[in-house]
Amino acid sequence: MQWVRVLGTGSSVPEKVLTNFDLEHMVDTSDEWITTRTGIKERRIAAPSETTSKLALEAAWRALEAAQVAPEEIDCIIVGTVTPDMLFPSTACLLQHALGAKRAFAFDLEAGCTGFVYALAVAEKYLLAEGRGKALVVGAETLSKIVDWQDRATCVLFGDGAGAAVVGLGDRPGILATYLGADGGGAHLLELPAGCSRMPASFETVEKRLHYIKMNGNEVFKFAVRIVEEASLEVLRKAQKTVDDVKLFIPHQANIRIIQSAAKRLGIPEEKVFVNVEKYGNTSSASIPIALDEASRSGRIREGDIVLLVGFGAGLTWGAALIQW
Repeated sequence: MQWVRVLGTGSSVPEKVLTNFDLEHMVDTSDEWITTRTGIKERRIAAPSETTSKLALEAAWRALEAAQVAPEEIDCIIVGTVTPDMLFPSTACLLQHALGAKRAFAFDLEAGCTGFVYALAVAEKYLLAEGRGKALVVGAETLSKIVDWQDRATCVLFGDGAGAAVVGLGDRPGILATYLGADGGGAHLLELPAGCSRMPASFETVEKRLHYIKMNGNEVFKFAVRIVEEASLEVLRKAQKTVDDVKLFIPHQANIRIIQSAAKRLGIPEEKVFVNVEKYGNTSSASIPIALDEASRSGRIREGDIVLLVGFGAGLTWGAALIQW
């Protein structure tokens, strides 16, 4: 039996650090307020010339190096992002060219903060269907470029970064199961209203600040706690595993209270939960792959360990992947 295995991971974040104390001078907020409600202490902010594709490229090179795979060996590149360099061509195509991965097809996938899990599931199904090949899966964002720095409810939450994984076929267990879901009825809870076909850019959309993230935080919080539990249990059921089999739980790093509430509902002890939200904030589709890379490189994941990845985000979307390392 063939399995799709994670061969290597990589990540990249901008050099600039924006702390909660910096934000105190920008909007009406405080370090105590942000830390208590979100767990975030700082976030990374891309320079004006630093694009999503640049962060994706750095993360991709590190993943390829870890996997000992050359760009020419990659058959498929999928980039999960809501902040592409431009609407077209795709960031994945820009990445493909920069890497020199000439034989790979490439496309972007937009599923909000669930983007990496969605992309991982798509890559797995493609490789299994082909029966050969390797894929590069990336989650990359420069959310600071679409954050309203006058809105204290949202500007404290988000940061920039990229994470990547090289996956390929093997004869040992790898991705044990994936589970994806969506509910477009919740689209209005987290959106960027203007800039595309529904509301093209105009003087009015700019004046009303409609090109920035808009979020109903309370409703998204309630959705997130519920759906993380549901998605986790469903992917475990599909893989015929239990919560006790999980060695490390890596949820989307959006808010420490969401992470803690979901882990408690699942019965996962604190020592099995990976958290880095305090350093990066919410990096959307980059969140899970950055955490996965840090967990792998720090020794939190060892060969044979079962790792549970769970994401949720705009769409509304959600997804989970259960991986044996």
